[in-house]
Amino acid sequence: MSSELLVDLGEDPAAQLGQLKLATIEDQQWPADESTLSKSETDISQRFDAGSPHLPWDHPFYDIARHQIIEVAGDDNFGRKVIVFNACRMPPQHQLDHHKLLMYLKGTLDQYVESDYTLIYFHHGLTSENKPSLSWLRDAYREFDRKYKKNIKALYIVHPTMFIKTLLILFKPIISFKFGRKINYVSYLSELEDVVKCEQLIIPARVKEYDNKLRASMKPTAQPPMSPPRSPPLPNQVFGVPLSLLRQRSPDDDSVPVVMRDTISFLSEQGLEIEGIFRRSANVTLVKEVQLRYNSGATVDFREMEDVHLAAVILKTFLRELPEPLLTYQLYNDIVNFTSVSSDSQVTVMKTLVESLPEENYASLRYLITFLAQVSANSEVNKMTNSNLAVVFGPNLLWGRDNAMSLSAIGPINNFTRTLLDQQHLVFT
Repeated sequence: MSSELLVDLGEDPAAQLGQLKLATIEDQQWPADESTLSKSETDISQRFDAGSPHLPWDHPFYDIARHQIIEVAGDDNFGRKVIVFNACRMPPQHQLDHHKLLMYLKGTLDQYVESDYTLIYFHHGLTSENKPSLSWLRDAYREFDRKYKKNIKALYIVHPTMFIKTLLILFKPIISFKFGRKINYVSYLSELEDVVKCEQLIIPARVKEYDNKLRASMKPTAQPPMSPPRSPPLPNQVFGVPLSLLRQRSPDDDSVPVVMRDTISFLSEQGLEIEGIFRRSANVTLVKEVQLRYNSGATVDFREMEDVHLAAVILKTFLRELPEPLLTYQLYNDIVNFTSVSSDSQVTVMKTLVESLPEENYASLRYLITFLAQVSANSEVNKMTNSNLAVVFGPNLLWGRDNAMSLSAIGPINNFTRTLLDQQHLVFT
């Protein structure tokens, strides 16, 4: 993995650009868009409906969402939300409204920019037929103001080509030094394992095939390492283990796992007044050390570490690494379609749904939601309202069997989580 953005292409960069047919911003092979971008045109807060279920054909963003160019894929190894952009899923230029694509991307990021987040861009599949104009890229970068750039912790460009590296050099005058340091080149999918578990990403088949071809073209001695196989569970493993098994191992048949009890107990004591709790990432080395201690059967005392954000990340990581989400696959369709339930019936329907959960899932969910209600009760100080908590925890409570989620599903899941937090005093009675 490389972050060498600020490199030169030799004495005559213009010649290099010419070879790539990118001599100037006004390259005639890349026609300008019909519309230019402006703040008023791209203020989409009123038009992006994050709670709309599986966007209907008449939704203003349906023609963008149906291509699945942009996806949300849970949290990375640092506890940061992961947004994925798939270039190979972009249709030909004349079939895609790039201005609307930008609005859709901004609408996605608007849900997460208050928290640390990561962008992964799969570059393979961008061709002369589907690439946007250089002027659009330039204006798009300028459109993303400090609000979007502040909390993006890394942009990973997977399978970079000379074209994309040259493009970044071409844009060097308008890319801030700070943002430039966040850009990382990823040559092979296996390198992403340092950042995120690849199994939680829906990587397009074309991208996987291209990665295999790259590997096959290398000399055996230069072969990059393959993604490590999943190691068998340790005797005392806690992360990635079904809740039912954790309950069986518990000496007192406790339905709530020890990780949830430890983290929530500590956060209840020391985290309720921390601004942005659950929005910040943690040191990945410490996260791995804590996971190893739990998986080895050792006792973990967060009071000794005095790191609120570490405990918050461990809690989210535990939930996300469950082999089946806390709200279970069985309830997935009911929850995604929950927005169609009338407001008068929502509490009754929600109560019925959560009471159908296995006993350990119900107990753990109740324990978590009761704690999150305490967090939101202090939202004037910590800034974590029920809506903000739903955006953070929704993707960690439920996901599809393919792990990643389209935006059309994540909106309803977050909406269900927010309603659960709003009505928890009625649902869990």
